[in-house]
Amino acid sequence: MKKIGVLTSGGDAPGMNATLRAVVKAGTYHNLEVLGIEAGYIGLLENRFRKLDILDVEEIVSYGGTIIKTGRTKEFQSEVGFKKALANIKSLELDGLVVIGGNGSMKGAQKLVDAGVKVIGVPGTIDNDITGTDYAIGFDTACNIVTNTVDRILDTATSLVGDTPRVFVIEVMGRNSGEIAITSTLAGSVDALLIPEQEVDYDEITNNLKRKFEMGKNYGIILMAEGVGKVDDISRELEMRLGFKVRETLLGHQQRGGRPTAFDRVLASKLGAEAVNQLVKGENAKMVGVRNNVVEAVDLEVVNSEQKKFNDKNYTLTKMICY
Repeated sequence: MKKIGVLTSGGDAPGMNATLRAVVKAGTYHNLEVLGIEAGYIGLLENRFRKLDILDVEEIVSYGGTIIKTGRTKEFQSEVGFKKALANIKSLELDGLVVIGGNGSMKGAQKLVDAGVKVIGVPGTIDNDITGTDYAIGFDTACNIVTNTVDRILDTATSLVGDTPRVFVIEVMGRNSGEIAITSTLAGSVDALLIPEQEVDYDEITNNLKRKFEMGKNYGIILMAEGVGKVDDISRELEMRLGFKVRETLLGHQQRGGRPTAFDRVLASKLGAEAVNQLVKGENAKMVGVRNNVVEAVDLEVVNSEQKKFNDKNYTLTKMICY
């Protein structure tokens, strides 16, 4: 093995640059040439790449985003586009490819594997909804951003005095997963949690809030994952039941930006280096992840065919924490 490529695909996640650093450092350690494929699978289609040396990645461990950019494209899924990507991989003489991204990226990696390309995947998504790993790169940073927002809103909520309690609904990202919302609920002062994996129980939420208001609490903070529905609809329903205004906060893409936490930097370093180690050992069609604090490689077919198991224990714990 002499030359490998690396790309970041789909939504950006804090820690992708730290992963790139690890891939380049490990590749150089194994005397490999490393090419950064720009803009994800778009770069394979358009033959956009650049050689990455140690000095290109020496300082990027603390940077958010990805220096080789990321993107999404439907052309890669077409027969014509895919053949173009394969031809470019052949022309670059790549002996292997590291794909960093979420579920869609792993499906693209499997498509390349089926066509004869050696690929190792690395989970990079704030949603943390990928089978085969306890944590995806970027998830911890996103949860820290949400927790920080909850802390800030708590300062305002506990400082203002009014005729009625102040209720805040904070919408967080996660697509169809409640992982960010669940973890941030356990880490912050939250009174109710809404996630797509569970049906919204408005009676339970309002009864819990009213119980706390009767005890003397003058505010309520609710976290909802974006997959639950429209925050406007949630707020209007709560207003109708509570009898006063509900305030909304949408964090949006703030959760994808910023400097990665130490946890995400370490995770990225471990998984990026292991992805290269897997290629050097001759492995193929796998994704590296961490389970029970051990770095492991799992078959891409398993990653792409199984939905990540819902964490019932953590969700049950939020019920107690929010009570």
